[in-house]
Amino acid sequence: MKKKKDSGLIDYLKDVPDPRIERTREHQLIDILVIGVCCLISGGEGFNDMESFGKAKYEWFSQFLELSKGIPSHDTFNRVFSAIDPKAFIECFISWTDTLRSQFSKEIIAMDGKALRHAGNKDTPMTYIVSAWATENGLTLGQVKVEDKSNEITAIPVLLNLLDLEGCIVTIDAMGCQKKIAKEIMDSDSDYVLALKGNQGTAHKEIQDYFDMIVPEPYMEQSPSSDQIDFFKTVDNDHGRVETRRYWTSSDLDWFEDKNKWNGLTCIAMVESVREIGNEYSCERRYFLMSMDCDAKLFAKACRGHWGVENPLHWTLDVTFKEDNSRARTGNAAENLAALRRLALNMLKKESSQKSLSIRGKRLRAGWDNVYLGKVLGI
Repeated sequence: MKKKKDSGLIDYLKDVPDPRIERTREHQLIDILVIGVCCLISGGEGFNDMESFGKAKYEWFSQFLELSKGIPSHDTFNRVFSAIDPKAFIECFISWTDTLRSQFSKEIIAMDGKALRHAGNKDTPMTYIVSAWATENGLTLGQVKVEDKSNEITAIPVLLNLLDLEGCIVTIDAMGCQKKIAKEIMDSDSDYVLALKGNQGTAHKEIQDYFDMIVPEPYMEQSPSSDQIDFFKTVDNDHGRVETRRYWTSSDLDWFEDKNKWNGLTCIAMVESVREIGNEYSCERRYFLMSMDCDAKLFAKACRGHWGVENPLHWTLDVTFKEDNSRARTGNAAENLAALRRLALNMLKKESSQKSLSIRGKRLRAGWDNVYLGKVLGI
């Protein structure tokens, strides 16, 4: 789908194919989609809320929507969102979101999965959504549905192929640390930071032993005299808890037997997290494969960017949008509503006239104030 110059979301939503046969279309698809996204922007959650919100805002919606048969019923919202092709909807989502993106050098793109905990029943597996989160832009760039957690490794390449990630750094947890995925990332003209655990044969143990030799004890900050190794440190002090993170990168790979099996591999890395509370402390070390420069500060940025996806995206979807409470499960409803929530969140994040408001505050304001809702919608 091509970018539409000076076009808003509504113009992109008009390109979503209508799944209904013509004789059953009492309501325009664009009316259903716009009321749905405005409802979620304004604090609503499900199909009943969409019907109620549409009726409450009928006069406002009638200024720019056809509404020839009035406001659709909650059953109509359910049937339509269950039938819409999620691939076509995501294509629209990605094309419109791309118009919001600012260009950042080496932007961190965190790919991570999240469960839709109540969007299933005893006869169907729990639904997972893998999202791509652009850290500097604060946007969800796209999503792909998977049936269970183990299938993230098949969903990630699909998502990579949908997005324009040239010049970005893609971060993925240990589930996605696969040679095929590393190649897919390099083929997309981006770099990778892949978390490494025991799912890659002896590679994890070999890299662990390497860093244990270089940094045998916690709190060590002096790297060996080598231009192949870089070091960076951060310290966070909050409510009596001190968390110190030490980041090490090394381009010394001649000893690594699997070096040539990972497309684009340029260095390995370790982050050591030491948490102190009073007189007690804990230490954890994590290991990574990277295709970018041996730059410990950039590696730290990538790690923090990936960890950060939990708060601005997953936490917001669960706490503010109540995603885990959604019981939409018919047909494609769960996947399409998940996309609609992320679309609404993108719009709220990019609305800049009320910078002092939280996402919750913006949602309340949009529900109360039609002028502000119009600003968020872009009309």
